[in-house]
Amino acid sequence: MNVELAYGKTGLIIDVPEERTTVIEPTFLPGLPDERGALINAIRTPIGTRPLKQTVGSDQTVAISVCDITRPMPSSRVLPILLEELSHVPDEQITILIATGTHRQNTHIELKEMLGADIVDRYQVVNHNGFDHGSVTNVGDTSNGVPILLNRIWIDADFRITTGFVEPHFFAGFSGGPKMVAPGLAAFETIIGLHSAPLIAHTNSVWGITDGNPIHDSIREISYKTGVDFSIDVTINRDHGITSVYAGELFAVHKAACDVSRRLSMQAVNSPYDIVITTNSGYPLDMNVYQSVKGMSAAAQIVRDGGTIICASECSEGIPDHGEYKNLLASRNTPEELLDMINTTGYTSHDQWQVQIQAQIQLKAEIQLKSDFLTPDQITATHLTPIDDLNAAIVESLENHGGSARICVLPQGPQTIPYLTRTSAKHDRRTI
Repeated sequence: MNVELAYGKTGLIIDVPEERTTVIEPTFLPGLPDERGALINAIRTPIGTRPLKQTVGSDQTVAISVCDITRPMPSSRVLPILLEELSHVPDEQITILIATGTHRQNTHIELKEMLGADIVDRYQVVNHNGFDHGSVTNVGDTSNGVPILLNRIWIDADFRITTGFVEPHFFAGFSGGPKMVAPGLAAFETIIGLHSAPLIAHTNSVWGITDGNPIHDSIREISYKTGVDFSIDVTINRDHGITSVYAGELFAVHKAACDVSRRLSMQAVNSPYDIVITTNSGYPLDMNVYQSVKGMSAAAQIVRDGGTIICASECSEGIPDHGEYKNLLASRNTPEELLDMINTTGYTSHDQWQVQIQAQIQLKAEIQLKSDFLTPDQITATHLTPIDDLNAAIVESLENHGGSARICVLPQGPQTIPYLTRTSAKHDRRTI
């Protein structure tokens, strides 16, 4: 049977044997029939706080945290409505902060694509730079000793608003909500503390867990200590249509959106598969190999020990060249050696967390990568196995795993997070 995979902006179609294949996708909800009306209603009747117009004074400065280009947040549809509710505040008192964390700066063209040309031309838009010490301020430490250094514009603003989209996250539990403060607007020192090797390796630092997840617990503590005055979180479907929207008090809003995302995105599986075919949800999430580790991690939840993960990710931006992910991968010859390096006491490096998660997965399964923008040598340099023809790779994997081999396909990648039921998990290694 044919299955369409989310790949770049166009997609890919694979042919898999129907009798051996399970396809797992998120429960589909159509976009809200009146998206604008739903956004206005959520902002004007918020959870746990007063409406914006009654809360923000015309003499106050406002900072709004928004997702960067690596997230499919529909900011160009959310921001105009949010800003309409702030029409009594002069434009020059409003700053839109791109919550890049340690990601690269977004280009002017990307900002217009993400936010809308009218907003970029009208308001001050600032790419957060987690490596610029002059742009952050120290506001203390978390209870477990992570230094809290956040964007100075954010901290100095009279009123702070987060906007995000919520989906399961591979080590922070869920995206959106407090992640729009840290790591989104944090300095490298804070981010490395939140992404340290011991925290990444913790049993609860996985998809779908927030309470008791040491990474999310620290992220939540940072937002609580520094303050967020208003929050908007949405969930979206595969077409990027908004399926639910919540606004108001940060933690109540995030919990409501997480409940929706968990119900739609997380799917129980009875037993592991020999072969799991995954994606990184298409553009913009599959712009590079670094981001594609999320799709690999989704597949790792249900692949058997010694199994094969086949990841189709366009990687139009390459490995990428920015950051340290590429250099770290090149610094050692095997996943085992990479883990030994990262787990050395006192070791810290930008992007070590992504390398750590990838290496952990590779101890469990082979990872093959299909990309139209990377050469076989470039893919091999990331410790992954390059493939050109997806269908041929599927046939070869079936032959390698024998006549009873089973396939699972995750066409939307990490928009669906499968998980083994308790009974089956007891017979398989801890999922990653």
